[in-house]
Amino acid sequence: MSRRFTFYILLAMLLGIGVGQACNTWLADPAVVAGYFSLLTDLFLRLIKMIIAPLVFATLVTGIAHMGATGAVGRVGAKTLGWFVGASLLSLLLGMAMVTLLAPGATLALPLPEATAQLAVQPAALNLKDFIAHLVPKSFIEAMAGNEILQIVVFSVFFGMAVAAVGSAARPVLVGVEALAQVMLKLTGYVMLFAPVAVFAALSATVATRGLSILLTYGQFIGGFYLSLGLLWLLIAGAGFLFIGPRVVRLLAVVREPVLLAFSTASSEAAYPKTLDQLMRFGVSKRIGSFVLPLGYSFNLDGSMMYCTFATLFIAQAYGIDLTWGQKLTMLLLLMVTSKGMAGVPRASLVVIAATLSFFHIPEAGLLLILAVDHFLDMGRSATNVIGNSVAAAVVAKWEGELGLESPSLLGDQAH
Repeated sequence: MSRRFTFYILLAMLLGIGVGQACNTWLADPAVVAGYFSLLTDLFLRLIKMIIAPLVFATLVTGIAHMGATGAVGRVGAKTLGWFVGASLLSLLLGMAMVTLLAPGATLALPLPEATAQLAVQPAALNLKDFIAHLVPKSFIEAMAGNEILQIVVFSVFFGMAVAAVGSAARPVLVGVEALAQVMLKLTGYVMLFAPVAVFAALSATVATRGLSILLTYGQFIGGFYLSLGLLWLLIAGAGFLFIGPRVVRLLAVVREPVLLAFSTASSEAAYPKTLDQLMRFGVSKRIGSFVLPLGYSFNLDGSMMYCTFATLFIAQAYGIDLTWGQKLTMLLLLMVTSKGMAGVPRASLVVIAATLSFFHIPEAGLLLILAVDHFLDMGRSATNVIGNSVAAAVVAKWEGELGLESPSLLGDQAH
């Protein structure tokens, strides 16, 4: 099943590109057809959003409850956040170094948007106080309804610790939550059957409206960013090798399906259920995977953070604005905070970039330069987010002594 799923995803990507380019070339108004294709993608993403909140709640509560003592939760949380901070700094620094070295904005042969041009993406205020207040949900039901992953994580951690503290009296509750987790994982399998159709539709819609020629226009920018992502993958894998050894290579192979899914749909959220499943098959204990992965979706979006520094400095280069290293350091620290605060916001990277441009008095209209190719770049950064969170979960599991052997069922999939 594993190899067939990967084959179907790859086939859907190729067909999507071919059909999209045909529509762009031969149809008078390809946007109409693209709208119908986008409907299929939207339906798939809605299905994903439908299952993520209860899946995160059920798996995380189960994991926390089985951890037992509050001290164990704090220890795992501290290790996880420590890894996330290091990975965030690495991503931001590498993006900053690569865009400075390659300088793709300096040779951009396109007319620059007027500084007064209106943006579809509005910058959000950079407010640490509001972010901290937003961590705690006013209502768990409201958090579930809004798919506020970070708020769901906070509630689930408290709920799981309470279940563990109550002990045997809470056993019926724990059994019910464990049953919910099993049901949600089975439901995830049903939703994933629709993934190849969504992949085909997503690429068809994008290529139909933009055409593949846009990739040539922005070739240096896109090529430089994907080169940077490749280096980030190597560094993340290298960091993982220090802790889990050669198994990091197997890990990358095991998570190829969610990585492909995130890449082709340009949504790391779409890959969450499959990533959790593959991590458990790899040997990461359920309680560690269920704890680290949801936190990673708020605190460890490595690809998105790299894009923030890369795109912001690209726009500055295009306008001929030179930032001092002091300003770049300030930008790095600023993005360390704001990239966390924007978790769960649609097109979050663009919102963060718009806010950063405003802070450093770079024309916000420069965001229009990257909107045309943002989807193609979002594909790469979404896949990178999955890689970063997968390695983080495996490393934390190793630290906790909860990285077991690879599931025989997965090895069997690979053998056939």
